[in-house]
Amino acid sequence: MTKTASTSVVTGRCYCGKTTLRSAVPPKTVAYCHCEDCRRVTGAPVAAFAAFEEGTVTVSPDEGRRVSVSPGVTRTFCDACGSPLTGRYDYLPGTVYIALGILDQAADLAPRLHAHAAACLPWLRIEDDLHRDNGSARDRLSDQTG
Repeated sequence: MTKTASTSVVTGRCYCGKTTLRSAVPPKTVAYCHCEDCRRVTGAPVAAFAAFEEGTVTVSPDEGRRVSVSPGVTRTFCDACGSPLTGRYDYLPGTVYIALGILDQAADLAPRLHAHAAACLPWLRIEDDLHRDNGSARDRLSDQTG
């Protein structure tokens, strides 16, 4: 259980501050993702996302621009600065994923697993004992309840 599970509110914002996010419910889980798609959207060698139940996150003024490059994946971006805001995956219904980097409580939201570990960059070393799914980790992500 992450520290934030006892916190009443999770908040965040895009780079420029125009778009804010808020949830009174802690994330169901937090995960690293090593897939190429997530690396490209975040610009980082590995992505880390918090998974929230759909409907528990408020984005203000709105989720901005919707982009779907990969089939079954929809991402949203701030209209003003382009920061990635949310990700939704058809194979993980009812869940919205938010990059840890835009959440104010990121220090308290430690990842619990690695998804797409087989796609990890060969020079990246994350030393932990977390479970590593070589693929999407969809079953494990679907079963996580916080």
